Amino acid sequence: MNCTRHIQFPITSICIAPHQCQCQRKLCIDCQYEHGVDIKYTIPTHKFQDMVIKQLKESKIDQTSEFTQQRKNFLMILFQTESMLKNTWQQLQESIQKIYDTIEIQNKSYLEIMNNNFNPADFSDTDLEKLVQIVQGKNLNEWKAQKDSYLQKLSKVMDWWEKEIKAFNEKLKNEIKEQLPSDIKGKQQQNEMKCLSQVNVKAFSYQIIEANSIKQQEYCWAVAINKDCSIVAAGCNKLIKIYEFQQGMLKLNQVLNQHKNNVFTLIFMKQQNQLISGDQRLILICNWIRCIILNNNEDLFISSSDDKTIKFWVKKNQWIFQQSITDHSSYVNQLSLNEQQNQVISCGYDGLILVIEQSETNKKWIVKQKIQVDSIGYRLCFINNNLFTFQPINGNLMYLYQINSVSKQFTKSKDITINQGNEGSELFPKQFIKQKQLVVNKHCEYVHLIRFTENAEFKVEQSIQFGTNSIFGSLSDDGQYLITWDQTSYQIQIREFKEQ
Repeated sequence: MNCTRHIQFPITSICIAPHQCQCQRKLCIDCQYEHGVDIKYTIPTHKFQDMVIKQLKESKIDQTSEFTQQRKNFLMILFQTESMLKNTWQQLQESIQKIYDTIEIQNKSYLEIMNNNFNPADFSDTDLEKLVQIVQGKNLNEWKAQKDSYLQKLSKVMDWWEKEIKAFNEKLKNEIKEQLPSDIKGKQQQNEMKCLSQVNVKAFSYQIIEANSIKQQEYCWAVAINKDCSIVAAGCNKLIKIYEFQQGMLKLNQVLNQHKNNVFTLIFMKQQNQLISGDQRLILICNWIRCIILNNNEDLFISSSDDKTIKFWVKKNQWIFQQSITDHSSYVNQLSLNEQQNQVISCGYDGLILVIEQSETNKKWIVKQKIQVDSIGYRLCFINNNLFTFQPINGNLMYLYQINSVSKQFTKSKDITINQGNEGSELFPKQFIKQKQLVVNKHCEYVHLIRFTENAEFKVEQSIQFGTNSIFGSLSDDGQYLITWDQTSYQIQIREFKEQ
């Protein structure tokens, strides 16, 4: 970096004198001459870096075992408290429900006698005695008194509960405020160090390698890149073209022509260099495969399609159909697996997002939650076990859903602003690249590259406009290459990740 006062010279040293330098603290050769501070206070940049690291090491700031254990203990206490309160609440709910059920059953028995014609001669002596007591008013008076007693007790409990919970909540908030004040010492230093750490998160962009673009006249519906970025597969109508991929250049190696319909989805296996493909009518599965995903062990793949189903296939000696989810009432667009590999989310033309969870006992997949959204969407993906994003087809927002720690249900927690548009093209699945904490999200005529930051915020780093809705492509697993085809250029284009 060059000096801002003497732009022809680079910064070579840092001033550590105990005052606010007029030259600030970054010095070039000329600044050192003009500075007028003892030479012992001017430290070469590389020495200054060593001094900072040495001080941090000597402070033993990296020895976090005590901190980690305390944090673990605290989380355990919070978990136990949550569990205890939940059990108490459940017991109270069951007790209240039992009383109301008792009242309802007894009232119902009297109403049945009142509303039905009956012959007293048909009753047993015991039941007839009950009817005599009703006539005498004794039985009814006793029941009325008992019912009133129940209702009074419930009213007292309700008032007590409301009063005690409010008082407990206020006391808890005051204690937290007193014990953990918002202006705790060191907050300013924490924010300053956070800003310093974020300096290392550099801006980036995906830059097109113009010379390496390939003309492709047929529609290229799907693109897949293998784990080490050495092979690229492209679904060009009914053909699958296999390319060698070296240093950002594509070289056609093979053309596969086994499909009789357009190829809409491609996915490379990572443990074996094998390719799974799906077209408009894959007989083993259903018609028009829209999405295929694999688990990390590659012994399960899940497909979604136009037959409104989500199908699960397990690997034994060969791929065997396991089960089907039929809760969608229209086409199923995209699927995504969470990090733990025990939940799948799906979105469809019916405006539903399904959260599907694997049972720990029988390993079957069960619909745990149905989320009705205000717009259909073609794309969604997990960020981690607790967050996922969903892209509606209309508007300028991407939705963020977060799990509730108590109910264990996902709810919409935030909107992320992107370009305004009406999506007219399916496929091109949304991806999250963990290595770069990066979401690739196609919407309308744009492909957005969105960074997931340390404080759980989303920042749109780059929006690439193609001038058409018909864009298809994929990001490599390491996030280094973005490969696309679009209807404006009719090219397979390669863009490379570049930090600025």
